[in-house]
Amino acid sequence: MPNGTVLVVDDDVVIQKLLQVNFEMEGYDVMTAGDGEEGLAKAQAEHPDAIVLDVMMPKMDGLEVARRLKSDDATRSIPIILLSAKAQQADVQAGQATGADEYLTKPFDPLELLQRVGALIERTRS
Repeated sequence: MPNGTVLVVDDDVVIQKLLQVNFEMEGYDVMTAGDGEEGLAKAQAEHPDAIVLDVMMPKMDGLEVARRLKSDDATRSIPIILLSAKAQQADVQAGQATGADEYLTKPFDPLELLQRVGALIERTRS
C-alpha cells in the first residue's frame, strides 16, 4: 500500500521530476501538474493526500491555487506545502496567509520535504 498520493505542481520540469522520483522512492503515488490551473483542477478532481505547490507559475500562481483550495470545503483539509524561490519575510507571510500548511524556500533539502509531507499526511489521517 502506498504512503499516499502527492500532487507536485511546478512549472520547472526538472524540479517536478526530482520530486516525483524522491516521493516514488519513498512509496508515494505521484501526480504532476505544470501550471496553477492544471494543479487546481487535478487537486479538485483527485483529492491527493498532500500537495507540493510552487509559488511562481504561469496561468495561476501557487498563492491563488492555495487560497482557492483552502476556501473550498471539499479540498480544505488537503495539506499544502508551498515551495518558492521567494524567501523574503513578506513572501513567507503572503504564503502563510493563503492557509498553506508549510512554506519552504528553494533551494530545499529533498529529505526535509519528504519528512514534512509525511508528517502532514500523518497529522491529517489522525
